[in-house]
Amino acid sequence: MTSLNRFSINQMTVKQLSLPELAEACAQLGVLNVGLWREPVQSYGVEATAKLIREAGLTVTTLCRGGFLTATDPTARAAALDDNRRAVEEAATLGTDTLVLVSGGLPSGSKDLYGARERIADALSVLAPQAEQHGVKLAIEPLHPMYASDRCVVSTLTQALDLAERFPAHQVGVAVDTYHIWWDDRAPAEIARAGATGRIHTFQLADWTTPLPEGVLNGRAQLGDGAIDLRAWQTHVETAGYTGAIEVELFNDTLWTRDGREVLAETAARFTHHTTP
Repeated sequence: MTSLNRFSINQMTVKQLSLPELAEACAQLGVLNVGLWREPVQSYGVEATAKLIREAGLTVTTLCRGGFLTATDPTARAAALDDNRRAVEEAATLGTDTLVLVSGGLPSGSKDLYGARERIADALSVLAPQAEQHGVKLAIEPLHPMYASDRCVVSTLTQALDLAERFPAHQVGVAVDTYHIWWDDRAPAEIARAGATGRIHTFQLADWTTPLPEGVLNGRAQLGDGAIDLRAWQTHVETAGYTGAIEVELFNDTLWTRDGREVLAETAARFTHHTTP
């Protein structure tokens, strides 16, 4: 069993809760950390969210998400860069130093994974120095290969680090998410590689169950319900030097049909049971 000091609830896990409801529920349960998503924050107002979170005594561990940087059309690329600049500014306003990047899938009609990854690197060369000016780090999140075509051409920590290491560690690192990397035998060594240069910018937990739902996006299982050895992955990141918050991010249609406060309480309890102090 462990305390909730390092537990962070990603807003998407309980997206049925409004921001005021989330802040209130966290206060009632003694949850100290939250990971926020841009869309609900924008709807509530970035400044208003920052004030709400600050007055609730919460720490924002990450903002999700920037990225989608693989377009070939010049107008679309310029729009993506502008959106990511806004994301950096939002992160700084919310008081988090970490913006998570989901890199984007293949443009329509393209089969060039290598070219798509190079366009991500080109975009990072513009965005990383600007993010540093705001005190924000960019965390490249590799997504499971099943998302490579439509959401994220960065599928492994190896690929994410190959991109990140083109830039200083205080500008660009990686997000380590158990849901996306648990299958990869190389991932433990890549976590050590990331830790050696201070590039583990966030660590996220979710479990894996099958069959996956139609569309596969919302298949993240509650901690302890699936196949992933969560403590083993925690050991990997902590051996690599990571001491930050551990964020639980679950996309799950069944969880979203339930009372959000109940889901938050359950997730906190699962966290204490399935992580090591």
